[in-house]
Amino acid sequence: MSQSAATILSRLAASLSGYGGAPCIEFNGRWYTGDEIAAYARAIDDALGRAGVAAGATVAVVARNRPPHAAAVIGLLGGGRRVPMIYSFQSAEAIGRDIEQLEPAAVVADRQDWTEPVISAAQRAGTAGIAVSLTAPAVELVAGIERVAPRLNSSSRDGSTGLQVLTSGTTGPPKRHPIPASVLEHTVSSVAITGASADEPPELMYWPLGGIGGVCQLITGAYLGKRIALLEKFSVAEWVRVVKTYGIRRCGLQPAAVRMLLDADLPSEDLGSLDYVISAAGPLDPETRDAFEQRYRVPVLLAYGATEFAGSVCTWTPDLYREFGAAKRASSGRAMPNTEVRIIDPNGAGEVPTGEQGVLEAKIASISPDWIRTNDLASIDADGFVMLHGRADGAINRGGFKVLPETVRRVLVDHPSVRDAAVVGVHDPRLGEVPFAAVETVPGAAAPDPADLVALVRDALPKHYVPVEVVVVAELPRNQSLKVSLRDIAAMYSAGVE
Repeated sequence: MSQSAATILSRLAASLSGYGGAPCIEFNGRWYTGDEIAAYARAIDDALGRAGVAAGATVAVVARNRPPHAAAVIGLLGGGRRVPMIYSFQSAEAIGRDIEQLEPAAVVADRQDWTEPVISAAQRAGTAGIAVSLTAPAVELVAGIERVAPRLNSSSRDGSTGLQVLTSGTTGPPKRHPIPASVLEHTVSSVAITGASADEPPELMYWPLGGIGGVCQLITGAYLGKRIALLEKFSVAEWVRVVKTYGIRRCGLQPAAVRMLLDADLPSEDLGSLDYVISAAGPLDPETRDAFEQRYRVPVLLAYGATEFAGSVCTWTPDLYREFGAAKRASSGRAMPNTEVRIIDPNGAGEVPTGEQGVLEAKIASISPDWIRTNDLASIDADGFVMLHGRADGAINRGGFKVLPETVRRVLVDHPSVRDAAVVGVHDPRLGEVPFAAVETVPGAAAPDPADLVALVRDALPKHYVPVEVVVVAELPRNQSLKVSLRDIAAMYSAGVE
């Protein structure tokens, strides 16, 4: 194990006891002390021992944004284990399939997630089961899977430590990306803004713990000894309660959450403590950003990151915003410290000239000495600001003509009754793929005529960009991270949903 890996794991191992009797995690208005969170972690470790799970064996977590699950992740990482994350917001059968595929020595899951299909899958895999709950008994072995199969102890102990974090799964099934313990220090540095102090507001965490956003916040908070206000999921009412109660000064918001807060038309004083918010995890339309800033007088700083980078690649800072905010509105900021970015011709012709579009690559020394290619189309201007233009792997090949979904989406959201839109490629027997779109209406607004939306695109873009169909829905399907599920959008076309 590298020195950096050993350092961060030992820091996490000691983090919970460092809080002592002081507040550590707030959940549903109740503060759990460091001692209480540490007790969860110890009880989980004791249960692993009773189940015969060896030190260092892999332990998966069916992640929910609840205190016992947060304690499990911190405690398991601090104990030097490999910790694959399993999404809780899927069917019991899908959770069971994940367990059988991963074959961890043990699985930590909420009591409500230990359903018959999940228990049966763990029995087939030879995995031990540990149930956690906010009510007594807080930690217990699951009947029928109280012992690990010995082969899982030996096969899992390959010396690797760290996380396996799920991608968002917007374009396909979520994939697990390994984040070794040696990389977690970069995760902390890319997320951390300030250190911990008694009068510092807590971290506001609602991003799903199973994904990179939530786990980054959790690890950073524990590493720095910060208090954490944990929401099970985003809601305007709960988010505002935490912001007002604790005087939150900065936090992350997905584009969908920015739109929800804008639609709520809150009193501006509800957000009065905020110095700024950071928007990531997808494109935020300039019009929405402008309207949010005008309504609440809170700057919105864009950022860009990806699961494979275990944190942010580029971002705005308050200083950059003051100097360049008006001139570079559509940019996601400049590269983070110790991070290099470049734009490569997707056809293999090397690096493109300044300002031209291509595929984004990044190099972060703590992750790899090599350039890591993304699937994001981007450009970099002469001042080093990165502009995102959509997904390279989402480009639609319509009979040889390329259609970028984000280009079509931007036209659709210009309609005054459209709050958000999604564009995907669907199969066509003659052309291979054709664009199909779904739009979400502004709450309270009259639903637009799909024919008018098609005409809007036809007037603004070349003919091959025009969707074969546009459907109008009250809400676009989203995953737990509030990202639009493009698979579900495509299914609307296949199923003929009106």
